[in-house]
Amino acid sequence: MKLNIAVLPGDGIGPEIVKQALDVTKAVCEKFGHELTYKEGLMGACAIRQTGNPYPDETHKICMESDAVLFGAIGSPEFDNNPNAKVRPEQGLLKMRKELGLYANIRPVSTFPSLIHKSPLRADLVNGADFVCIRELTGGMYFGRPQGRSEDGNTAYDTCVYTREEVERILHLAYKFAGQRRKKVTVVDKANVIATSRLWRQIAQEIAPQYPDIETEYMFVDNAAMRIIQFPKSFDVLVTENLFGDILTDEASVITGSLGMLPSASMGVHTSVFEPIHGSYPQAAGKNIANPLATILSAALMFEYAFSRMEEGAAIRRAVTASMDAGIVTEDIADGATAHSTSEVGEWIVKAIRSL
Repeated sequence: MKLNIAVLPGDGIGPEIVKQALDVTKAVCEKFGHELTYKEGLMGACAIRQTGNPYPDETHKICMESDAVLFGAIGSPEFDNNPNAKVRPEQGLLKMRKELGLYANIRPVSTFPSLIHKSPLRADLVNGADFVCIRELTGGMYFGRPQGRSEDGNTAYDTCVYTREEVERILHLAYKFAGQRRKKVTVVDKANVIATSRLWRQIAQEIAPQYPDIETEYMFVDNAAMRIIQFPKSFDVLVTENLFGDILTDEASVITGSLGMLPSASMGVHTSVFEPIHGSYPQAAGKNIANPLATILSAALMFEYAFSRMEEGAAIRRAVTASMDAGIVTEDIADGATAHSTSEVGEWIVKAIRSL
């Protein structure tokens, strides 16, 4: 099989962690007899410095001509600490989502036995937690217009907009995932207050009867935020709009014990993007200490979702689990034991895949 991917390392620790995920991807392709081709592109702060554009046209062209995108992270203190900056790395991320049609962010949330003690929740609450957050990614307040500030700067406004097509598309995807899992969908909204949420709930109530074998529950976002902490094992597939999803998925990710362990997939109309959920962690950039496992697990999702190669994805997961069992981990999860570098972890996993 021929695999053609775009590689966008991005900012901060992005180049270091993406290198390990790319090396793992190469090892998997060698083992399973696939032909891999890839092109790298600029994205984020590094793209602004070189081109003035956080998502250059050349990068978009590379993505459109690829079957999948392996992405690192964006962000830099020089922009984060400057509220008056006219061009920001995050604008490139939003532009990429819009132009690639990345309408759904998929974040699996599951626990790792060796990390349960690092969760802020009791072990009995998180042990065995396994659910998927599906966040609508191209609508809502992040893209609604008008958006801006008054001339005197003392008033700001954002507009939350959703169409029936956007809501139906993401809900059908949620039911598809639930059908392959434990057959339960939780629709999260704020229908008691917000008009767009009432549209979400109305459409969900229309669609639910099309999936009679799947349980549907409705939950206000504030209650969902509480229940993710109280009863994380009660969820199977959680689906929600853009802003709510942004907040809830970060909350959910922390209960597993480390942000550095969780991958994500942004499913698109054109090309899907696979990336870790954490940020660019600029304080660690260039130090070879960042955890590459979330990015490597994102490569596993890439094999599964973009190429329908389930065995290849499973091989990556087994190698990651083996690395953790062997204590070949970075300082964020070493828990007082010997900490290994980013590259050492990646190299160990590559060898594990080749020996499987």
